[in-house]
Amino acid sequence: MSRARDLRHSAGLAEQRVWARLRGGAVEGFKVRRQHEIGRWIVDFACVPLRLVIEIDGGVHDRDDVMLNDHLRQTEIEALGWTVVRFTNEVALTEPWRIDDAIRDRARVVGLR
Repeated sequence: MSRARDLRHSAGLAEQRVWARLRGGAVEGFKVRRQHEIGRWIVDFACVPLRLVIEIDGGVHDRDDVMLNDHLRQTEIEALGWTVVRFTNEVALTEPWRIDDAIRDRARVVGLR
């Protein structure tokens, strides 16, 4: 099984809820891919037309070593021309409209809305 497929099968509650909300172009018709490869990385969600990465961060992302890896990873992804937005599990679960707003905001920035 591929690494991306393994990650899809082991998604936490917040990622599952975000996927249920975003799948099938539910926000402004923009298709989002789950566990999408960009360079040498696999991101939680990617909206390819907007070159937008959406990361959902659980508690482990508060650890210093994980924060450093996240920073390096994000820098590499942004160097490839993507914009990365991060949300905590808590925000994803309690304020999911903020993720929708990030997609709409990015669409305006790139001139697709």
